[in-house]
Amino acid sequence: MATVTHKELEKDHLAHHDHVHDHDDHHETFVTKYIFSQDHKMISRQFLITAIVMAVVAMTMSIIFRMQLAWPGEKFAFINTLLGDKWAPEGILNPNMYLALVTIHGTIMVFFVLTGGLSGTFSNLLIPYQIGARDMASGFLNMLSYWFFFLSSAIMMASCFIDDGPASAGWTIYPPLSALPEAIPGSKLGMTMWLISMTIFVVSSLLGSLNYIVTIINLRTKGMTMTRLPLTIWAFLITAILGVLSFPVLVSCVLLLIMDRSFGTSFYLSDIYIGGRALDNVGGSPILFEHLFWFLGHPEVYIVLLPALGITSEVIATNSRKPIFGYRAMIGSMLAIGFLSFIVWGHHMFMTGMNPFLGSVFVFTTLLIAIPSAVKAFNYITTLWKGNIQYTPAMLFSIGLVSSFITGGVTGIILADSTLDINVHDTYFVVAHFHIVMGLSAIFGMFAGVYHWFPKLFLRMMNKKLGYVHFWLTFITAYGVFFPMHFLGLAGVPRRYYTNSNFPMFDNLVDINEIVTICAIIGALSQGVFLFNFFYSIFRGEKAPQNPWNSNTLEWTNPVAHIHGNWPGAIPHVERWAYDYSKPGAQKDFIPQTVPLQEGEHDGGGH
Repeated sequence: MATVTHKELEKDHLAHHDHVHDHDDHHETFVTKYIFSQDHKMISRQFLITAIVMAVVAMTMSIIFRMQLAWPGEKFAFINTLLGDKWAPEGILNPNMYLALVTIHGTIMVFFVLTGGLSGTFSNLLIPYQIGARDMASGFLNMLSYWFFFLSSAIMMASCFIDDGPASAGWTIYPPLSALPEAIPGSKLGMTMWLISMTIFVVSSLLGSLNYIVTIINLRTKGMTMTRLPLTIWAFLITAILGVLSFPVLVSCVLLLIMDRSFGTSFYLSDIYIGGRALDNVGGSPILFEHLFWFLGHPEVYIVLLPALGITSEVIATNSRKPIFGYRAMIGSMLAIGFLSFIVWGHHMFMTGMNPFLGSVFVFTTLLIAIPSAVKAFNYITTLWKGNIQYTPAMLFSIGLVSSFITGGVTGIILADSTLDINVHDTYFVVAHFHIVMGLSAIFGMFAGVYHWFPKLFLRMMNKKLGYVHFWLTFITAYGVFFPMHFLGLAGVPRRYYTNSNFPMFDNLVDINEIVTICAIIGALSQGVFLFNFFYSIFRGEKAPQNPWNSNTLEWTNPVAHIHGNWPGAIPHVERWAYDYSKPGAQKDFIPQTVPLQEGEHDGGGH
């Protein structure tokens, strides 16, 4: 078999780029440029703006059900305006709609904002830029990935407008609520639409992930060895591998659920009575559903977290003006997190009555995953130590991520222990834990990425002062929302309940719920600062210079313009790793990856 040299590959790539460039200059229309685009930069913007819209919807939902929790039975005219008389008569939230809002809020945030929004935006933007490629391996599959994501989002949103209401079984859609259409109103068509939406979402995720993996492995520019890749690219690669291995399990899980709902099977159903009538189902087990769901569900936590951690690595190194501490340890810790994430799913199931020996195995593996997570946290702190820190909004959000990652990680150690977990599992303690460790950390990482790479996304700069206002309001209110929930959980307040007013022992905790809700409202309103800054800057922001942060990675070497193929002429070659900041003896405190090594100079990537 004939071998193809790197030069020949690049020549072909360049010829293809010139052909595409000529073709597009003459024939590109509004539809091919902005809607059915195959350009990775445009697709990343499509993912980002879709995710922002979905985040606003999910945030609004959370405010509505938080107000019910803080002031149960109170009448709020705006809730009636939003939901109508059926779901909020006289402004009092209907209990069925409460459950539906919790379900759709969780689903949108986990899948459509933190998974699709984070990976879709930044993997698309940064992979070709940072490895020195003209575009993704397949522009067409990349376009399909976005449109499947959009279709999935549209179906999920449409489910909110049907007569019986959207899915109401929680974002984990446990049977029997999800498996029996007659169980509750949200088990009917709304649940079916949820299942269809998530299946299409998995198609989108797989198309994107396979594209990312192939691009990183096959299309790196000359000199870009695996140990010279920025940590962002390592994070996106490991995330994509996790997605390819775990998302198909969700499809199998959903397929069996559809068969139980529509074809009379009993995979998850057994000995069920509805209205005093026994159903025919025997032999199934809802625990099987939990095993399948959480086999995806726990890698999903890291599919959400790893891109945020990769973004943070890049932002912290750039703005500390220091090389990232422990580059290879960071790669090793991400690989270890990726591997271990597949053997810890049982810690979601300590309450199911699993064999105590099996429980102890999951306790051990869950505690083990704290080690590579701690390596990352310590390496961030060591990179910051004695750095010449530039406090950009992106840097503040990255430091915020380190804070929330550690805070949430500490409570994770408590929940990893089955004997402790059984006491607090169905309380607000778990809500507090996963919102801080996964929700906040990922959102902070996403904001850091938007502020840092906005010049690459839209060729303009965001307003720094508004960025500072946005960070401090978000950081303070986020902790105001989720930190007090730990105390509610330790006091035994159950999660998922519409109201706790029937339990006199919780009467003295109402004040805490009110504080949480007030912080949530302020936090939600403060996102208006970001939204204004974001959309105003797209059109009216200051024009971006070529390398505003004095960064080393390849994306800052191309012109401040969106051109097909990313670089005019030849693709730059890489001569060193990505983190040569403040190198002794160097004239400047940064040395781009394209600058050749001097005689006797050491390459931090290990060459």
